[in-house]
Amino acid sequence: MQTTLRHPSSSLAPVLLGVAYFVMAWLALSWSRFDGGLAFIWGANALLMADLLTSKIGHWPRSLLACGVASAVATALFGMGPLVALPMAAINLLEALIVALVCRRLAPDRKFAGSMWPLFVFILALVGPANVVTGFGAAMVASALTPVSLGTAWLHWYSGHVLGALTCTPILMMFMQGELRRWFSQTPLRRKLEASALLVLFAVAAAYVFYVARFPMLFALLLPMVVIVFRVGNLGAAASVLILAAIGGTATVNGHGPLYMIPVGSLGERMQFFQLFLACAFLLTMPIAAELNSRRRLFQMLQESEARYRAIAEHSGDVVLNISVDGVIEYASPAAAEQIGCAPELLIGQDAANLVDPEDRAPVSAAIGRALAQPGDVQTVEFRPFVSAGGSEWCEMVARAVVDEHGMPTGVVSTIRDMSRHKARQQALQQVAALDSLTGADTRRAFLEKLDEEIGRVRRGGRACLLLIDIDHFKAVNDCHGHGAGDRVLAGFVERLRPGLRGVDSIGRLGGEEFAILLSGTDIERSSMICERLREMVDTHPVRLESGEAIRVTFSAGLVSLNAQDGRDAILEAADKALYRAKHSGRNCLRLAA
Repeated sequence: MQTTLRHPSSSLAPVLLGVAYFVMAWLALSWSRFDGGLAFIWGANALLMADLLTSKIGHWPRSLLACGVASAVATALFGMGPLVALPMAAINLLEALIVALVCRRLAPDRKFAGSMWPLFVFILALVGPANVVTGFGAAMVASALTPVSLGTAWLHWYSGHVLGALTCTPILMMFMQGELRRWFSQTPLRRKLEASALLVLFAVAAAYVFYVARFPMLFALLLPMVVIVFRVGNLGAAASVLILAAIGGTATVNGHGPLYMIPVGSLGERMQFFQLFLACAFLLTMPIAAELNSRRRLFQMLQESEARYRAIAEHSGDVVLNISVDGVIEYASPAAAEQIGCAPELLIGQDAANLVDPEDRAPVSAAIGRALAQPGDVQTVEFRPFVSAGGSEWCEMVARAVVDEHGMPTGVVSTIRDMSRHKARQQALQQVAALDSLTGADTRRAFLEKLDEEIGRVRRGGRACLLLIDIDHFKAVNDCHGHGAGDRVLAGFVERLRPGLRGVDSIGRLGGEEFAILLSGTDIERSSMICERLREMVDTHPVRLESGEAIRVTFSAGLVSLNAQDGRDAILEAADKALYRAKHSGRNCLRLAA
């Protein structure tokens, strides 16, 4: 979930940021320069990092300028002097800028204290390029002006800046992003009281460990911190770290606490050790808080998705089914009563295949199998229902797999809708497309498809013949009477042929005045007799035009018997050659293929 960046439009914002940076730098330089070199504790840059990570890039220059001036003044007054004020300020700004740029590049516009990946990017940028690079620059400056060696100065910088930023930056970001304000406005009173009680008890435990206990019991504070994280979340983790830093830091500076049970070590080393303990506590609690925060968001998204799904499923006219990987129905929406003809509660626990006509179960099972094998894809299949109270003849199923957190399918969610009307329209359109609009005969494509099917039946032991016919002198009809009369002759020609055909026969218009008749279940002798009868019917029944004039029509024909060896093209070619001989034999006759 992306977070909205702050818009610090007030002109006082950079001034206040600079003042806060100066105060934090002054405290660090005054209290933690134990050997006269670099500060052992440095949290000022955490403030600048938090500001850069929660504001627009366009606001960065004024923030960098304000903090740069504050750093230079603090170094000049309380640090190593005016001579190194500007170089140290530049190094401080470079550290914060590197962290901000890396985080914006790898995890843009994210809540770095509330998600695992952005938090990991922040830690990686901080302990890697930011302080490895700037630590050497600061160490060179410090080793040149103080007795501290280069290696020791680098270690002081690296540990102080990494631990300080690691502990403070995510906490400051939460405050800058208004999480505290949202928590107070959105959290019920009972949860506020619970959080307050847990934090008070933790403060008491921390005070006991640092001021009363006679044994080093730092480990005892980790368990209550984890409890606070689980009960309160990000802000609880931040508050517990702050309480621990305040109580433990004060005790350590004043000579109390388990760190003074270490037999050797300077105050600076003890403070660094305490800061390391704070960082460990942070690394224990904040990732847990980030993971819990992600899970809460995921749970909320799942609840919202479930609510939307239920609302759609309960009020949709389509049937919604949840099917397990074993094919068992786990949920059925109310529309099942109307679409399938069975109450939803009676479908639960039944095999989904029982809803499908036995002839269509194989493709439906295959579609569900593909959905489970390819979880990201949507599978669509049409089938006839086994039972349908509403008379549905065809249904369409759209199925997609449901996966778990590991991407493994746990079942299939599918929608089923009535496709009967669509199928009827589709069949009607197919029928219209398969008929010649003028004559009512099959179109060339539809007829050739029927011819292919008939050839297949012949190869399985059937018999059939193909009659190829052509109207004699049809061009003269168009030339003498016009194309309107020619169309009337074509339509009338088919009308006169139909009474002489059986129900299993098919007539198609191949083009112009050329037609074909598929005589199913007949041999060449019977087909010849049918052809002669058709010639007589056409010859003895002239076609009458609108003007009342009668036009006598005859046709020439070529007949071929279908066999199992020849394909469609060879059969058509043989019939065409026979037709060609009929035309050159005086027309109005039949010729058999050789």
